Amino acid sequence: MAGIVTGVSYGMNPLFAKPLLENGVPVPVMLFFRYAISAFILAVWMIARKEQFKVRGRELWLLAVLGVLFACSSIFLFISYEFIPSGLATTLVYLYPVFVALIMVLLKFYPSWQTWLSIIATFLGIILLSSPSGGASIRIPGIILAILSALSYAFYLVIVNRSKRIKNVSEHTLTLYALMTGSVMFATIRGVQGGSMLEGIGSVADWGNLVGLAIVPTMISLLALAISSRYIGPTKTSILGVFEPLTAILIGTITFGEPLTMKMAVGIAICVGAVLFMIFAKKQKTPNTTE
Repeated sequence: MAGIVTGVSYGMNPLFAKPLLENGVPVPVMLFFRYAISAFILAVWMIARKEQFKVRGRELWLLAVLGVLFACSSIFLFISYEFIPSGLATTLVYLYPVFVALIMVLLKFYPSWQTWLSIIATFLGIILLSSPSGGASIRIPGIILAILSALSYAFYLVIVNRSKRIKNVSEHTLTLYALMTGSVMFATIRGVQGGSMLEGIGSVADWGNLVGLAIVPTMISLLALAISSRYIGPTKTSILGVFEPLTAILIGTITFGEPLTMKMAVGIAICVGAVLFMIFAKKQKTPNTTE
């Protein structure tokens, strides 16, 4: 369930981000407030619950690395939109289940044939959902950036699941440090760029969208991601991430009046079928299979 919550909540990005981008909010500014507000809300929640913030030095640097990886996944994706169509970027970013599976194989943890089949099927479904229109401009830097976004996300998932150094760090603490690291990173990027940290933010609606962006596709998504990857592993968690583009497409159709074609409907059916297959298929019982 946490894996599904991760995908659905992260897929709600367009609901809050699109109005902000249309109002001229720069990407680093939007991402800074997205991460900073999330970190503040989560910190208040942890204080109210009297949860521990303290981590050991060996844990701290790894939590910072996780924050950089997650922040890189966000910034690489947004920048890739400047070079290639968003549909193609979505397709390339959804390479991350493949990257997760390959990283796990390198670590000698072998996904089952059912998991591999689900990966292939969901990727084919994503291609149908987000293939670029004819004559679209495609530039190599955009492809590289989208792939780097997927790779950053894949490493984040694997480290959260496999690192023994942070296995005793709670999901709340792990998420908080990742968010704080991302906040510092985006503030630094904006500082190098120059310009106001409030550029494009001029109404109550803008602040409402920033808070919504911070809570739903950031804080909730990150918490659910940490829980899911620890309980069912990074490979299956990454496959359940297919609910991200499905949710984004549904929001685009209902809220922004974007078209839903037959090709997209077939893609949705394939993706949902692949996820249901993975959930209900019996786990392959071999000594070397871990997911």
